[in-house]
Amino acid sequence: MSASLKSGGNRDNFASFVCDEASLDVLRSVAVDMGWQPERCAKGGLRNAIQSLSVSASPNILLVDLSESGDPINDINALAEVCEPGTVVIAVGQVNDVRLYRDLLGSGIHDYLLKPLSPNVVRDTLVQAQAIFAAPRGHGHDAHVAKRHVSLAVVGTRGGAGASTLATSLAWMFSSDKSMPTALFDLDIHFGTGALALDLEPGRGLTDAIDNPSRIDGLFIERAMIRANENLAILSAEAPISA
Repeated sequence: MSASLKSGGNRDNFASFVCDEASLDVLRSVAVDMGWQPERCAKGGLRNAIQSLSVSASPNILLVDLSESGDPINDINALAEVCEPGTVVIAVGQVNDVRLYRDLLGSGIHDYLLKPLSPNVVRDTLVQAQAIFAAPRGHGHDAHVAKRHVSLAVVGTRGGAGASTLATSLAWMFSSDKSMPTALFDLDIHFGTGALALDLEPGRGLTDAIDNPSRIDGLFIERAMIRANENLAILSAEAPISA
């Protein structure tokens, strides 16, 4: 949104914006334990995070408080507009609702934690987020070597032909057996067969892309995809069948 004011490098490892002192104390303590700067844990909710990140570089890992948000999903989408690609976002809040949890994950959030925050839960979540942020990065000479990309389409001429099963199986084989970074694009928009076959919620990423094609960019795709394992991400949907 204000990309010209952002710094391209020297990203902080972690930053957080929370609404209450108790959560702030927990996060500062955990940040110190992990060797991060406790002053990057700030008082303030999601709006403060959006204002701050619109004029500064995003951290590797960002934790935001949804407690003061009247429309968490729209606010998270606004946050995505100012976050740099690759940022792992964790949300915290007071609402214990499985639908909200699924919608947040579908919007690209790594995890949603309930308040009051537990130091052990926060620490475990941050360790997982740190591993996710570091995993895609290359090392040494390999980081500069161009990788070959392969596109494979599986098409069925009628329902029940097995195209979804074959596509999902191939994606899993590439990602698990071959350790290849893999994206599964499931065009079965009404049933989300690919995601359901892997016991995942299809999310709303694909339907959002169809409804708002002007929003599609690298960051949108990254946040819309559901991760099945370390190497496999799925773009799927479970849209209602209209008359």
